[in-house]
Amino acid sequence: METNEDHKMSLTEHLIELRKRLLRILIALGIGFGICYYYKDLVFDIITKPLTQVLPPNSHLVYIGVTEAFFVYMKLAFFASLLITSPVILYQIWKFISPGLLPKEKKYVIPFVLSSTFLFLGGVLFGYFIVLPPAFQFFVSFNNQYLQAMISFREYLSLFVTFLLGFGLSFELPVFIFFLTKLGLVNAKMLSHHRKYAILLIFIGAAILTPSPDALSQILMAIPLMFLYEVSIFVAKFAKKETNSENNEQ
Repeated sequence: METNEDHKMSLTEHLIELRKRLLRILIALGIGFGICYYYKDLVFDIITKPLTQVLPPNSHLVYIGVTEAFFVYMKLAFFASLLITSPVILYQIWKFISPGLLPKEKKYVIPFVLSSTFLFLGGVLFGYFIVLPPAFQFFVSFNNQYLQAMISFREYLSLFVTFLLGFGLSFELPVFIFFLTKLGLVNAKMLSHHRKYAILLIFIGAAILTPSPDALSQILMAIPLMFLYEVSIFVAKFAKKETNSENNEQ
């Protein structure tokens, strides 16, 4: 019989484990931040390229506050650090939740880290190379002899980070579906049956998340999400099959 003291001890160990994982994540982010800040000019060139390549000649990004540029570079370095340390972060998250899993479920650590990292970075890169350039081209098209763009780097970075993080997280859909299936909350039949509603929600989400209101950007965002939804149906079938196999062995 478990006593209150035993329960308290297990909770204490749980909190100690959480602190250890958070500390390792912070150390990884700190190291990545230092490296990215050292190369902040290179990071700046990479992150602003989707906009600067469509700006008229001799155009510049601006900052209007005395300390704005400094803090924007700090945010820039943190975002870049978040990207390059994402495998470490995902691995630490998995190590934190793994003690509550069955031994057979712990074998998913490497597939989880690799697939999550690949999908997250894939979403970020897809948004960076495919969606953002035409979106910014649309916004810059309003430039004329009477109206000239003076774009704040702070506002640009906020839009850039929000959009690409949203893209990266949305590409994690197959991973989320896998674990929801393992928990018994969804299944492949349910996903197939509600496909038309999912497509509607995907287009609504694309209309909300894309930085420009043109149909091209929204379609460019919706197409990979619809593809990932179809992939998620196969993932759900695989997860269900794995669960049934594990139950039969017990």
